[in-house]
Amino acid sequence: MYEFDIKTPSKLGKVVRKLKKDEDAMVLGGGQTLIPTLKQRLAAPSQLISLAKIDKLKGMSSDKGVVTIGASTVHADVAVDGAIPALSALAGGIGDPSVRNRGTIGGSLANNDPSACYPAGALGLGATIVTTDRKIAADDYFRGLFETALEGAEIITAIEFPVPDKAAYVKFDQPASRFALVGVFVSRTGSDVRVAVTGASESGVFRWAEAEAALAANFAPEALEGMTPSGDMIGDIHGSPEYRAHLVGVMARRAVAAC
Repeated sequence: MYEFDIKTPSKLGKVVRKLKKDEDAMVLGGGQTLIPTLKQRLAAPSQLISLAKIDKLKGMSSDKGVVTIGASTVHADVAVDGAIPALSALAGGIGDPSVRNRGTIGGSLANNDPSACYPAGALGLGATIVTTDRKIAADDYFRGLFETALEGAEIITAIEFPVPDKAAYVKFDQPASRFALVGVFVSRTGSDVRVAVTGASESGVFRWAEAEAALAANFAPEALEGMTPSGDMIGDIHGSPEYRAHLVGVMARRAVAAC
């Protein structure tokens, strides 16, 4: 690692002010992505500003059909909440116990790894990302590989998840990292169907519009028989683009069945 300072303010306003004052500073959530990045010398911040002492960013609540999760809530806590079973199952399948007890939902969404699980959950449930400056619909938040709509000193403070009628998340994971080679989140609320895919595309998490249309007409695994997404699928040592496209169809059908 390079040399840096670390600050642990207890007020969110202080974090924002420090970020505005120092363009080379970075926010530290659970550190499950950032710390390995620093160890590999892929980032060289002047200082890390930890969110660990800001209690208002932790915890979950439910009100009028919406589950609100604080950005610093760790995966393990989301996994046992149960207000949205599909989201809890998603959180319980992230990494290993060490990662789940340190990694945070806000950190995952801010990083927007193309194979991370939470982006599929946020997009698949039509979540709203709450920041220090505004509210951003999930459909407008994800911009590509590791890119989001966050600007400057803007920090995620919470995520609002509408409670669906039915939902499920199924992933085919890389056994060493437990990142998704392909993960598919399916939800239905009334006549609205959402299908979000992670791990498969060079452009990051995306909604599979053709599958949504098919499921809106017939919400059953058979409605997706023979369907695969088009576009820039990832090809690497774990699988070709064609293999990943095939997996998307398989995982989507399994997710619908799990609903």
